[in-house]
Amino acid sequence: MSNLASDYVWRKRLGEIDDAVRDIHIPKNIDDDADQDEEWCKVVTNNRTQRIRFHDYNVVFEIPGLYEKLFYDTLECASPSYVVSLLEDVANEWDAELSDFRVLDVGAGNGMVGDELRHRCVRQVVGVDIIGEAKEATLRDRPGVYDDYRVADLTELRKTDEDALRKHSLNCMTTVAALGYADIPPLAFLKALDLVSTPAWLAFNIKEDFLHESEQSGFSRLIRQLIQEDYILPQCYRRYRHRLSITGDPLYYIAIIAKKCKPVATRLFAEYS
Repeated sequence: MSNLASDYVWRKRLGEIDDAVRDIHIPKNIDDDADQDEEWCKVVTNNRTQRIRFHDYNVVFEIPGLYEKLFYDTLECASPSYVVSLLEDVANEWDAELSDFRVLDVGAGNGMVGDELRHRCVRQVVGVDIIGEAKEATLRDRPGVYDDYRVADLTELRKTDEDALRKHSLNCMTTVAALGYADIPPLAFLKALDLVSTPAWLAFNIKEDFLHESEQSGFSRLIRQLIQEDYILPQCYRRYRHRLSITGDPLYYIAIIAKKCKPVATRLFAEYS
């Protein structure tokens, strides 16, 4: 169990977190070819039983303890700890200290990546998520993890939010388990990249299928273009088990640690709009 999960369990035992989940029922008769984006379960709380699609994060975050119990206890998700640990390892090879990092955590959710960063003494962490329920869950379950948390659409970022984010002088960006599907579109990733300084560290992951040469999705094309045109320089690729599917099969992701090498050109925003 990761430090983050252990901390969550410890605080729950002390009564600091009200876990409303009584049981989770994973469907048994399911299509083995069902996409990760189609996964669902039935959740039993104090008041009712409801069917919840995994990617309906606004619903998931509203139920205290559901995200952790579903993805970490049941499906054995390892990504927040794995990606942040890999960032730390690669940074150490460059004699860079995580305590000097000012991190923009994109798709921050309920604060699991931010908490992993804090465990490694990152000085400043700023979160961004498009879902208001994500911020509410963070304030409920992990207060104090973020120095600032913005509920914002990076594809249509308000000037007040952009000015506030730039004032943090962010020199690292993380985004974990949020790329490749509709959660964070290519334009949002591009804007986040623009918000951090040059140079900057990048740590993100993506399902391995989305990085195949034959894959022509917007995000896959964007990453290839950013590398080919020297906007980012990958430092490490690592294939690992992200979590289990609802059928019990492993889901493999690629963790990427990279460096931003030059500012994002204006023309790229037009290409991915």
